[in-house]
Amino acid sequence: MPFTNPGFDPNNIENLKSELKKSGKNFKIIPDEENSDEFVNFYFIGMHEGREVIYDAALYTLRLHHASEVYELAEHEAAKKFPNFKSISYEEDENGNMKPLTSEEEEIGWFITEIIMEIEEEESVKVQEFVDIDTNHDFGIGLDAALNVETISEKVISKFVQEFNEDTLTLDDTLYAFQTEEDEI
Repeated sequence: MPFTNPGFDPNNIENLKSELKKSGKNFKIIPDEENSDEFVNFYFIGMHEGREVIYDAALYTLRLHHASEVYELAEHEAAKKFPNFKSISYEEDENGNMKPLTSEEEEIGWFITEIIMEIEEEESVKVQEFVDIDTNHDFGIGLDAALNVETISEKVISKFVQEFNEDTLTLDDTLYAFQTEEDEI
């Protein structure tokens, strides 16, 4: 029987099980240039509605989630102030050097920075740990989660997968706000 979602296909599940057994881990990191110490995309096998499935997971720190929410809000404010606003994109010239921003892009960039600093100072954006499940994902089941940890290490991922699969995962419902660290600006 053909599966419309390859993450439910028993052959793909068995292949991943075999890979996991060889690696000795309960997850497989998906090579991605966006993976960092604050964000990791990975696969793991879990249950859904009584059958095994591959979860396509994105796990990130609460600090990164907060920064993303703050930036999104700042961009929204920029769009209201600047009628020609479009997300600032940095481009390289033929030598690999960054092309200079236009004066309007520079003005928008400074405006966004000021809004971010204001939001952080007022702590008007607060976030909490969460897990979101997407059953309409193109590969298996999508899972987004943010945890209040300093980094997303293999130990953090392994513990998350184990607790998720054992249904013992407890999320902190405290609301947090973060400040940009000076060296990040």
